[in-house]
Amino acid sequence: MPSPSRRTVLATGSALGGTLLAGGLPAQARAADHADTSDPWRTVLDDADLVWQRMPKTWYEGPYLGNGFLGSGIYAEPGTETGSFSAVRFNVQHSQVQDHRPEFGSLFGLARLPIGWFTLEPVGAITGLDWRLGLRDAELTGTLTTDQGTLTLRALVHSSRSVLAVEVTPSEGERDFRWVFHPADAISPRADFKPLPDGYQGNPPAEVATHDGVSAAVQPLLSGGQHVTAWRERTRGSTRSLYVHVAHSYPKSTALGRALATVRGASALPYDLLAGTHRAWWHAYYRKCFLSLPDARIQRFYWIQLYKAASAARRDAPVMATSGPWLESTPWPNTWWNLNVQLEYWLIHGSNHLELDAVTWALSEFRGNLSKEVSDRYRADSLGIPRTTDPQLVNGAAGTLTGYGVGIPGQDPPTPEVGNLTWALHNVWLSYRHTMDESILRDVLFPLLRKAVNYYLHFLEPGTDGKLHLPATFSPEYGGNSRDCNYDLMLLTWGCRTLLESAQRLGLDDELAPRWREVLAKRVAYPTDANGFMIGADIPFAKSHRHYSHLLAVYPLYELTGRTPDERALIEKSLAHWVGFEGALQGYTFTGAASMSALLGKGEDALKYLGQLMTRFIQPNTMYKESGPVIETPLSAAQSLHDMVCQSWGGVVRVFPALPAEWADLTVHDFRTQGAFLLSAVRKGGATRWVRLVSEAGAPCVVRHGIGGAIDVRDGRGRQLRYETVGEGTIQVTLRRGESALITAKGDRPDLTVTPVRPNADAPRWGLPA
Repeated sequence: MPSPSRRTVLATGSALGGTLLAGGLPAQARAADHADTSDPWRTVLDDADLVWQRMPKTWYEGPYLGNGFLGSGIYAEPGTETGSFSAVRFNVQHSQVQDHRPEFGSLFGLARLPIGWFTLEPVGAITGLDWRLGLRDAELTGTLTTDQGTLTLRALVHSSRSVLAVEVTPSEGERDFRWVFHPADAISPRADFKPLPDGYQGNPPAEVATHDGVSAAVQPLLSGGQHVTAWRERTRGSTRSLYVHVAHSYPKSTALGRALATVRGASALPYDLLAGTHRAWWHAYYRKCFLSLPDARIQRFYWIQLYKAASAARRDAPVMATSGPWLESTPWPNTWWNLNVQLEYWLIHGSNHLELDAVTWALSEFRGNLSKEVSDRYRADSLGIPRTTDPQLVNGAAGTLTGYGVGIPGQDPPTPEVGNLTWALHNVWLSYRHTMDESILRDVLFPLLRKAVNYYLHFLEPGTDGKLHLPATFSPEYGGNSRDCNYDLMLLTWGCRTLLESAQRLGLDDELAPRWREVLAKRVAYPTDANGFMIGADIPFAKSHRHYSHLLAVYPLYELTGRTPDERALIEKSLAHWVGFEGALQGYTFTGAASMSALLGKGEDALKYLGQLMTRFIQPNTMYKESGPVIETPLSAAQSLHDMVCQSWGGVVRVFPALPAEWADLTVHDFRTQGAFLLSAVRKGGATRWVRLVSEAGAPCVVRHGIGGAIDVRDGRGRQLRYETVGEGTIQVTLRRGESALITAKGDRPDLTVTPVRPNADAPRWGLPA
């Protein structure tokens, strides 16, 4: 990629928004290695690099590499004495590697399976290290020092080849270092936390052999199929490079041939040649958006989440399991649909990274399995998704006595959630709204949402009050079933409204439209009491609870937004009551509270909640844990930051709606909003200086710009545009596809250069600095 000049003019109306870009180096980045002051992306990315000058001992402390499929977490080999380390572990895991025994359920029989790890074993005892995870290149570099010498290393998981490559240059005393592969037991990680199901046994041991210079560990599966880890070490001059690939096949045993061929092809390339295409992918990835704010710690955290998201997700990769492509000891070795998936993917919309949208792809690709998750009496016209599935959206309950994985409303004893598919389809709706790609609406969202809502319609019943009621259903993890459960009522309401709007957009006269209108007109009010929203009509919110499932109509559905004083008071009361119970609160409690505060325009409260998240829950490498690794919380914190910077619900783009006073300066560029607009804006000295919107779809453009007093609105050529004032600080302007609008104070001609902002204070880097 050619280096940009110090002042680069991007094409007007292009995907990059037509603004000027130039350097401006924040103070915290001045010491960054090889800082390039002509490139704002390089400035913020180099500043956000994670560093290690102390040995990471766990996955929550160490570097991590990945490409949505292959993942590697790097830390000290466990079992060494405190203060003394003999080896470094490079985990090897893969998001497609799973068991295929549905009779044991999704968490044992369909679980993701651990693969193994390599140990880098120096000649001497490790005495120190100096590592940097360079976000811009998605590459780990640095040195490992021993009492016999040094090992200089570079490592990456290739963006497209799915190869782990580690180049090591040893000093003379470390020439005889070695790599050793350790196959893991191919058994569900849940076995460390829960009793094994009757009849369940682990898969047989892996078989290790050499095939014409390439080593391979072949893991046979009792269900048929196999997964294979293949590797080869090549010596070139003074360096030795390890190349690793993982392949999985089911039901046939064809993975070995693919794994060997991939390693042979990759190992023919020197590390630098392999890294070239990898780095180019990542450089282009980051340039799709830009955000800089004066809190150095949070700015770095944000860019690390963008790195993490692209390391863990691709459109055609499996929907992220609870730990992404990195599998560690966990009671949750599969994909979780009652909150985790939804939160994992929210940040892709505003950050302009729809190429990571595996949710839309998977729900479309494997929709045939969704009908099997509801009872056979409803399969003709209904779909559902249970709490957990494998990558193909299979739960395994089809082989049980019940024969389905989604609960039946009103059934006794209590059963799992009913609304998970509807909530997942809200993510698909967000992808549609942020792109206005009608094929998403027509081919995925509408047909799947129609059948997800149909499932509810089977159970709605009129009460003596003339309202439509739901029989007892389950609110995620609170415990107990309740009639008129808010989790389901809120999702049903959103689903019916979205179906009506979608049918109108698609020009469809759907025979169910009258029923959807009836639901909206007659469904019972959301149950509330003196403390705000209840779990449901039978269950008050009366104990500490990490989920905000009873508040979905507030966030993320934005059905209740505080439009009236009473509605605002209800939201504030419910939020305070929810977070007021300590004991069971977890990380995503605080990301949800931050986003709800941002909805209310309370930037100080939103920052306070993010601060609690950072100090109480986020680990040194920005990962997160409860009983095991769970990846959704840090990623959803990036969305909370988005909600402070820009909101676009209800057809209005709101610029800087909830910034704390200490964020007086802020720069955002090519932030993607609903309506398929790319937003760029700059705030200086506590005032918004300019706002620019580029329309990709010609959708109606209403923007709450926040610029005080009279304004000018100009097109990409500097000509005045006509606009209509539709509220305080809010205008509507007509933009056709590819056109742009620049909003400034009247008579003002601000510098349209997009630069990083200066930090308010120094902050430590993420990782384990000295």
